[in-house]
Amino acid sequence: MIFIAVSHKIMYKVLFLLIAYAVSCSCANVVRDGRRIEEKEIIFPQVNLQGNPPIVDPPKRSAGYFKLNRTVDAHMFYFLFQSRNQIDTDPVVLWMTGGPGCSSELAVFYENGPYSINADMTLTETKYGWDRFHTTIFIDQPINTGFSYSEADEDRVFNEAGVAEDMLDFLQEFFVVHPELSERPFFVTGESYAGHYVPAVSHRVWLANKQKEGTPINLKGIAIGNGLTNPEIQFPAYADFALENKLISQPMHDSIKFWAPLCTLSTRVCNSLGWGWVCSIGVQVCQMTEFVPIMAANPGINVYDITKKCEGTLCYDFTNADKFLNLPSTRQALGVGQREWEGCNYDVYGDMTGDWLMNLEVVLPEMLEDGIRVLIYAGELDLICNWLGNYRWVEAMKWKGQSDWQASPEVEWKVLGKHAGSIKSAGDLTFLKVAAAGHMVPMDQPYNALAMITAFTRGQPLQSMDSVLLAEPIKNDQLIYMEEELLQQMVEGVVPNKQQSLFTSALQYVQDVVDSLSASEATA
Repeated sequence: MIFIAVSHKIMYKVLFLLIAYAVSCSCANVVRDGRRIEEKEIIFPQVNLQGNPPIVDPPKRSAGYFKLNRTVDAHMFYFLFQSRNQIDTDPVVLWMTGGPGCSSELAVFYENGPYSINADMTLTETKYGWDRFHTTIFIDQPINTGFSYSEADEDRVFNEAGVAEDMLDFLQEFFVVHPELSERPFFVTGESYAGHYVPAVSHRVWLANKQKEGTPINLKGIAIGNGLTNPEIQFPAYADFALENKLISQPMHDSIKFWAPLCTLSTRVCNSLGWGWVCSIGVQVCQMTEFVPIMAANPGINVYDITKKCEGTLCYDFTNADKFLNLPSTRQALGVGQREWEGCNYDVYGDMTGDWLMNLEVVLPEMLEDGIRVLIYAGELDLICNWLGNYRWVEAMKWKGQSDWQASPEVEWKVLGKHAGSIKSAGDLTFLKVAAAGHMVPMDQPYNALAMITAFTRGQPLQSMDSVLLAEPIKNDQLIYMEEELLQQMVEGVVPNKQQSLFTSALQYVQDVVDSLSASEATA
């Protein structure tokens, strides 16, 4: 999640500078063999399985702290959720929430984690968490995000170089401590400001592998959801997206476009000089010229879903997370001592403002050309990191497969025969526009998001998913789900005949269940 802070007072100074430039943890932990990772298995007593036992009995779920090597006192917090499917072979997926400074616990409890929080502070185990078919790592980074902490000022992080080094440090140690996971296919994923994090971290891992630097990591692909990756291209898309969705008039659109070159100049100055203070000023310029006019024309709009009103600090009601994660029983289960949790840390946000306008797309081509798969997906209702800006930077990215990608047709994406978005793909690069979803696709379309990431991590083309997907649950007294066999086929790479009717399959499944129950009653 990206959140915005704009100062109007510096505008004239900003314009002057641009023109001048143009002219001229206390933790109940188990320490692993004296290493820097302290990890403990977690059991939340509040979990309600609703009569649906986990596939793994039980899945191992852990929380831990990692002491960063370069730092005085920095400890990075993470969750580790064992796959509920094939624990010995399923891929490993790393998830990073954006902000910058927003905790991945928001994803754990509201998007693609194994739990949701009820009003009475109990937990319900979700059906469509990504741990369903992946071992997942959710991490709080940069330092001082979520439960991660440091008391030393010198441990603060200000740019993607710092983010990437810290994450490489963590990941290499993590796979040493967890050798059972080290050979699995590994994927780096995230959303929003993770459009910066994911390229930076994955490229650093890829480079370390190439240079035989430390523990090798079996990196296979990356996925970015509604990310901020190439600001020079994405900021100018605001006005076009807003006009297309009737958020602004044509005259306002034209006015924004008139001032847009100031933002373009800001991004180029930032990427050319790399000076944090110049980049921080540039962010203000881009927000004032490209984004603020749209917000002023739409008071109360939810920038993460233009069909909704903004409620609360982050435009959604995440108060249950604040309450639950700060319960004494939760802190004890996680081993975080008395440390307070907050959804987004504004100090971290402030530290990273000099990083916003940096273009992280530039590190992707050499990874793509080396066989690293790239999935860029975007919910169609998001304004702040809208699909149009993401599509444009993907289309403009220069790599060996660019002409093939540009020439490839855009096709409808269907899930269970229903429209779910559109997809454009060539080689190892895929762009997916997700229908009826905003900034947080796994929250708005959990079913489709799980199918998407599962097909991607198995190397299956997303176009084939129309006939290889989750079916809606069919409930009886034993809470039997017909989806299991279809999902398992996708996980194992078995694509049923496209001519086979899913409806016919469902009817046959129901008949088989009825026959089985009848036989059980007859022998009782």
